[in-house]
Amino acid sequence: MSDQNQYFSIKNWNENDRPREKLMLKGRIALTDAELIAILIGSGNRNESAVQLSQKILASVENNLNQLGKLSIDDLQVFKGIGEAKAISIIAALELGRRRRTEEALKKQKVTSSRSVFELMQPILGELPHEEFWVVYLNNANKVLLSMQLSKGGITGTLVDVRLALKKALQLGAVALILAHNHPSGSLKPSEADKSLTKKLKIAAESLDIKVLDHLIITEKSYFSFADENLL
Repeated sequence: MSDQNQYFSIKNWNENDRPREKLMLKGRIALTDAELIAILIGSGNRNESAVQLSQKILASVENNLNQLGKLSIDDLQVFKGIGEAKAISIIAALELGRRRRTEEALKKQKVTSSRSVFELMQPILGELPHEEFWVVYLNNANKVLLSMQLSKGGITGTLVDVRLALKKALQLGAVALILAHNHPSGSLKPSEADKSLTKKLKIAAESLDIKVLDHLIITEKSYFSFADENLL
């Protein structure tokens, strides 16, 4: 091995600069994103340490972990030194992080604003490549009884089963509903179909003394609230 390649090897770094040792000595907060990924992949390639390779991977997604989480096994294997096993390790770790965020959101059971609904539903809907429609069922204290997917693939009157949504509300004893769906395009503008479906569900729910409190359009980073915009 050349002197240059020996330098690139993490084993030859100062012990305090090695990601695993740094985590043990200073705690996980002290590590950069690249160093955490370097621990996952274990090694780099002939010309780059694991940390340098991780920095290159992060740079390809503008250091955005949400974007990194969208990369496929094939996308990651483009980088020299990343085989199938390492790619799977990265994907699995990011998926665990996403699920942890979802669980933390679910602990915030009480809905107090459109922002709290966004925090609840963004981990579920925000990064999907396709459209899904969900209903959040609430009791009289505005606590979440259940969040349920009602349709997948598009928002039209034929795809969203209003009867199923209300049947579940009656089964749960819910007194209010919040509707939510995502726009993979990133657009926050409600379509005519969005407005029509909201009106249809609101009228049907009111006949059963159930209120539709809001309808959120969710993207990766933001949301549109029908209630906040006085469209309900």
